[in-house]
Amino acid sequence: MKPDNPISYQKTIYACFLGYISQAAAVNFVPLLFVTFQRQYHIPLTKITALITVCFVLQLIIDFASAFFIDKIGYRASALSANIFVAIGFISLTFLPEMLPDPFIGLVISVLLYAIGSGLIEVVISPIVESCPSEHKSKTMSLLHSFYCWGSVGVVVISTLFFWIFGIENWKVLAAVWAVLPIFNTFLFINTPIVDLEQENGKQLSLGELLKNQLFWTFFIIMICAGASEQAISQWSSAFVEKALNISKTYGDLVGPAIFAFFMGTSRTIYGKIGEKINLNRMIFICSLLCVGSYLFISLSPSPILSLMGIGLCGFSVGILWPGTFSITSASIKGGNAMFSLLALAGDLGCTCGPTFVGFIAGITQDNLKLGILAAIIFPVILISSLILKYGIQEKLKNKPNNTSLSNKIK
Repeated sequence: MKPDNPISYQKTIYACFLGYISQAAAVNFVPLLFVTFQRQYHIPLTKITALITVCFVLQLIIDFASAFFIDKIGYRASALSANIFVAIGFISLTFLPEMLPDPFIGLVISVLLYAIGSGLIEVVISPIVESCPSEHKSKTMSLLHSFYCWGSVGVVVISTLFFWIFGIENWKVLAAVWAVLPIFNTFLFINTPIVDLEQENGKQLSLGELLKNQLFWTFFIIMICAGASEQAISQWSSAFVEKALNISKTYGDLVGPAIFAFFMGTSRTIYGKIGEKINLNRMIFICSLLCVGSYLFISLSPSPILSLMGIGLCGFSVGILWPGTFSITSASIKGGNAMFSLLALAGDLGCTCGPTFVGFIAGITQDNLKLGILAAIIFPVILISSLILKYGIQEKLKNKPNNTSLSNKIK
């Protein structure tokens, strides 16, 4: 029987919020220790930075594979597994590098463990929230994704304060502390009520039907561009601030990413609070235009301070794109778990394409990051074009006699 009491699902939503904070810890904590790993374990920096690639590749594999196994094992088992893997990954950081003959292997194993958990969180948390009975799901979805932003800021700030007070040589203590988050969340997910998307929204399209759906592929492209537009600035904000403002790398690592994450979290929180008063489709289109403007602001502004303001504007404008795309796709297509897995895959592909493209263009223009960012404006431009194409496809579907139910959903 379909549950109909949204209040009883508040604990589920809180568990999902904490899940994204755990993911933020998994993604942002280890990069703060790269130089420490290099010094403590005598590992070349080239090998240490390969940890990022390992994490990303495994997360892509999880995104793709989950389209086939989440339906079989269910949301609860997936959420529990995700938190357990993140916790084990953090804990293993405290002893595996010393236990194994090669410390780098210990680091790789630890990263692999929490990357599996991080990938599962990315795939399973959004559909769990989407399946919870509520009146304004897009608001909750935006608020959910804001917790990743606040988690990212919190992890960087708290970790930096910890290292300053207790010394970075005590980083293992902090790794164990961060492990408490997913451990606590594991116990939360044991007893939270969870509804399957099919139970909440009716029969979902099969994977084969989804892959033949023209509208889905439009959303897939939008999701790629949303991830690329976000990470093209986020991943390069530290280096950009360091060069543009001529400040030390330590402060650059804090100022650039923190400003971007703060404003991204702010936009998601605002929509999470007043989303019922806003047309989501229109908001995504406006934010896409703002994103184009922020790229021009960052790359063409003669003042470093104005460029820094552009980074904040970009964070604010892209904040709604990822969660908003999840929401409008779910409202337009009954694609089930497979659809959310593929959307996560598209977003993560974009998260790689964006910063990689910026780095490539900067590399062939004598390390000119402004030109790299200017060239990356192609991603929000394609996003806007895809939104226009989406409207055209939906208008055609509205006019088909067999798609009246879809017509009622599209506003």
